[in-house]
Amino acid sequence: MAPPRRKIETSFVFFDVQYVDGSRTSNRKVPATALGGLDGDEPARTIIEAQDREIGLASGRPRPEIQSLSRTPAKKTEPV
Repeated sequence: MAPPRRKIETSFVFFDVQYVDGSRTSNRKVPATALGGLDGDEPARTIIEAQDREIGLASGRPRPEIQSLSRTPAKKTEPV
């Protein structure tokens, strides 16, 4: 009999990104394990910049430079 499968728990932190040209993207996923410690949210910028490079290469249009990052506010869920 095969051993039971373990559920891999991964959690993400979502960020809103403001670019220098005024455009904005919301809910960009960054693994929670990459954040914290002395650097705080600064590793998120590096991860999102890497994501932007991949998006730019795939689309043929480079993404603008990031002006600012902020965590996406948590959504409030209403009881059913």
